[in-house]
Amino acid sequence: MTALPRIVLAALTAALLSLVNPVSAAAAACTPDPATPKRQLRAMWISSVANIDWPSRTGLSVSAQQAEFRAWLDLAVSKRMNAVIVQVRPTADAFWPSPYEPWSQWLTGTQGRDPGYDPLAFMVAEAHARNLEFHAWFNPYRIANHADPSRLVSTHPARQHPDWRFAYGGKLYYNPGIPEVRDFIEDAIMDAVSRYDVDGVHLDDYFYPYPVSGESIPDADTYARYGGSFGDIGDWRRDNVNRLVRELDQRIHAAKPHVAFGISPFGIWRNASTDPLGSRTSGLQSYDAIYADSRTWVKQGWVDYLAPQIYWHIGFGTAAYEVLTAWWSDVVRGTGVQLVVGQAAYRAGASGQDPAWQDPAELSDHLTDNRNHPEITGDVFFSAKDVKADRIGAFTRVVRDHYGRPALVPARGSAAAPAAPSITSATRSGGGVQLAWNGSGTAYAVYRVDGTADECSFADARNLIGTTRQKTFTDPAPTSSPTYYVTALNRTHQESAPSQGRAPEGDGDSGFSVVVDNADSGFTASSSWGTSAYSGQRHGADYRFAEPVAASDPAWFRAAIPSAGTYRVEVWYPADAGYNSATPYIVAASGGNRTVTVDQRSGGGAWRSLGTFSLNAGTYNVVGVSRWTSASGYVIADAVRITRV
Repeated sequence: MTALPRIVLAALTAALLSLVNPVSAAAAACTPDPATPKRQLRAMWISSVANIDWPSRTGLSVSAQQAEFRAWLDLAVSKRMNAVIVQVRPTADAFWPSPYEPWSQWLTGTQGRDPGYDPLAFMVAEAHARNLEFHAWFNPYRIANHADPSRLVSTHPARQHPDWRFAYGGKLYYNPGIPEVRDFIEDAIMDAVSRYDVDGVHLDDYFYPYPVSGESIPDADTYARYGGSFGDIGDWRRDNVNRLVRELDQRIHAAKPHVAFGISPFGIWRNASTDPLGSRTSGLQSYDAIYADSRTWVKQGWVDYLAPQIYWHIGFGTAAYEVLTAWWSDVVRGTGVQLVVGQAAYRAGASGQDPAWQDPAELSDHLTDNRNHPEITGDVFFSAKDVKADRIGAFTRVVRDHYGRPALVPARGSAAAPAAPSITSATRSGGGVQLAWNGSGTAYAVYRVDGTADECSFADARNLIGTTRQKTFTDPAPTSSPTYYVTALNRTHQESAPSQGRAPEGDGDSGFSVVVDNADSGFTASSSWGTSAYSGQRHGADYRFAEPVAASDPAWFRAAIPSAGTYRVEVWYPADAGYNSATPYIVAASGGNRTVTVDQRSGGGAWRSLGTFSLNAGTYNVVGVSRWTSASGYVIADAVRITRV
């Protein structure tokens, strides 16, 4: 992909905004709240090399590995993140059954040993189940964190092709200057891209090795063979890396145009003292030290996003955070390349760090600085274990100050937005308001507005309550008179126009209605009540049952009754010939408890009315199912519905 098409594409995208992103177009005249941005990549790196994050150690059972990974995803969701970047090729190995490279030693402790399942397929499925983007993270050149090739499995390509590798600084690397090596690395990465439903391909900051004092990279012979017209070995090395980046960009988008290609380079390209195009910094220059010409990748449009690792604090003399965010913002401006900031969560509150990192506000202040630069579209935190550790409450503060609402992933490219979905139901239950809809999106965004929405209701995330890849959603904390809207998003996150608004059934002029299922928080029962999913007539996932007994042990359905009045009470239960013929239902009516007996041997799988009752306002146990009956057979408690009449 050349630079011109991507830059032209960015301009066309803006010009055609009303066609490809109706919600953004409608909200263009609104003033969004900077504290609740509509779109913001929020991610964390999950490192596998040396078992930094996952798996926590080698040799865990399949179930233990999977439980650990689910916990990392649940952490991301709890922090209102929308993506994870997971290291799947840490040391020229694989977290999937690759035909090119051996199974990673970080899984089982032994390179080449099958872990007993496909980790990459599992991880992608689990991330998507939570509507988290999954970016597969590859380290391109590192072979091993040691210099002994005999420790590699005998079938390792680096052993079969000893001329492809070199040792430097006590580690083994593939030689970036050999064309066959570049082809091999690309093929190994593309195997994962072609076979798995990843959302992104991610490279880190390791290209040529970081300099080691007193050592030279042993590639003089390679330069002599392949250097061609390059009069400077540094220019040749940069070209080798550039070729890998450019070719990966082309191959990824040829195979799957929706997959994002991103790199997280070292935070400094060059210093202004060396190059007038550089930043006002005085640190290591990735252009010269590791031959990573990250500025060119942006200007040529070879990446979809760049996530420079700006791991220094605000005001740091060598490389100030605010200086580099301004510099990188200027670099990406007008290119169509998105800018995401790599954040040093590992430094916050850690011992041995600069005193600035002992301030709980430092990390949060970075995101506040980002608001000065509209080019910055999000942040990635290194690494997952540091997000979890939350030393000195630094990450809690980030969430409080900046992640108070969910956010959509920034849109990529210019694909047309899906059609608006249609909400088919909105029902109050003991667990909140349950929504369902029809639509053709990859994912959906759910908004809750008090009253009726206008075009500015969707300009930021103040009304966004969640995203999902399902066509159902439960709002656990609805307001008194909510109206819900749903939008559809395609694979590159263009958003449809909102659906027609819908209030929950029973709200407004039609009266109040609430459903309480036995699985909801409003249900309580003693340990004598069992749980079963035996009958297909059940309401929800399961129901509760108990033997009859001459004692008071009711199961209760608790509900919030908005005002005193007359309400119809209905019950749902699965019927069976072995169930109770005289099950006592207790209604806590305003004049005292009323009991209605129901024959649960028949009439199941539907709402059955107990009658109308005067109920007091308030939140209390409204309907009970008693075990105190002389009839035989299980007493069933499944669901109740209370509707104002």
